Amino acid sequence: MTFISWLERSRPASANSFGWILFQAGLFVLPSSAFLSGLCLFGALVVGNRDRADAYLKDRWNLPWLIAGLLMLIGSFSAYSGWLAWVGLANWLPFFWAFWGFQPYLLTAEARRRCALWLVSGTVPVVITGFGQLWFGWEGPWQIFNGLIIWFIAPGGEPIGRLSGLFDYANIAGAWLAVVWPLSLATLLQPSLSFRERTFVLTLAIAIVAALVLTDSRNAWGGLMLAIPFVLGPTSWLWLIPLLSLMLMPVGLAILPGVNPEVQQWARTIVPEGLWARLNDMRYTQERSLASTRLSQWGVALKLVAERPWLGWGAAAFTVLYPLRTGQWHGHSHNLPLELAISHGFGVSLLIVGTVLALLITALKRGVLTKGVLKGQRSTANLFDRSWWTACLILVLLHGADMPFFDARLNIAGWVLLAGLRCLIIPAHLLERFD
Repeated sequence: MTFISWLERSRPASANSFGWILFQAGLFVLPSSAFLSGLCLFGALVVGNRDRADAYLKDRWNLPWLIAGLLMLIGSFSAYSGWLAWVGLANWLPFFWAFWGFQPYLLTAEARRRCALWLVSGTVPVVITGFGQLWFGWEGPWQIFNGLIIWFIAPGGEPIGRLSGLFDYANIAGAWLAVVWPLSLATLLQPSLSFRERTFVLTLAIAIVAALVLTDSRNAWGGLMLAIPFVLGPTSWLWLIPLLSLMLMPVGLAILPGVNPEVQQWARTIVPEGLWARLNDMRYTQERSLASTRLSQWGVALKLVAERPWLGWGAAAFTVLYPLRTGQWHGHSHNLPLELAISHGFGVSLLIVGTVLALLITALKRGVLTKGVLKGQRSTANLFDRSWWTACLILVLLHGADMPFFDARLNIAGWVLLAGLRCLIIPAHLLERFD
């Protein structure tokens, strides 16, 4: 079997052959180079969407994106943030098309499984460079292909002592690893793996978990725990949830207020100090002003939304306005619904957030978590569909307290996951419309 024929495997019948290869390549290099990945994925979009039988406007799931895009364009003409408002549209408008354009490559469970494997495989450089920067003091920039790929690696992590790998900041690296974690867990749990394959995948899964923990990101830690019961499925919850609760009980006792001091001290001798101190925010409480906290950012954000609720202030307006209101600089509001409402108005925020939540809920109603497992069927396809849904859920929840989508790689990954989620809920009898 040639390499090209191997790449052709699992291609959905409606997907363009060359586009399928480009799509896989784009996913594999995504964490390493947004530029190269973008070129591959754009090429896949162009060649894969010529002469499609299904029209963009015929799918009702595309209508919220279309309406939101029009409102964004209208609001940009009177935006407070000026030219930044137009630049900020690049984070959204192309992906409203890509959501539809990616779907031919994600129509089948086997195609989604293969794409999940590419995302997991592409994470290896993130893990290796992260360990290298913490343990061996590796420092970038590293360049390959005459500067086409440049890896900026901060020695000791960014911030210092926290793993960031190929990303600019540890929280962003943590977000990537948290999203990939359920996919890697599904990879490990495949029933068909040989002993050698399972050993290799187990090593990679352990490395991903270790790297995630070393990012020191509380949001990523939450994603790590959340993924396990959803990927394993509801038949495991009877024993898994009590087990996880028992494991997490000492952590809760170590950080929660009102706990008996002697009990709390005992718990803190069991739980690593780095864990309970970070969760308790003790490292930063004394040195952070109120204006630098999320509560302050969200309070100011709500006031900004109330002042211009319909079309917003324009993209990147929070970056401009927050220092004027508080004297502190912050690049964003650490909450995607609020950020959208500030930038483009409450209507746009409702359309985008509501559509994403509707996709998750619709997939849930159609049995993404229960399909097969309640009948005792160990289906690889069902396993990866659960992990795909879980990755989407984790990414959505991460945007409740941070804004990882401002990193192009996570933004692209998010829209690929959403496109796959849309495909996951297409009834089997309607799939022929893509042919």
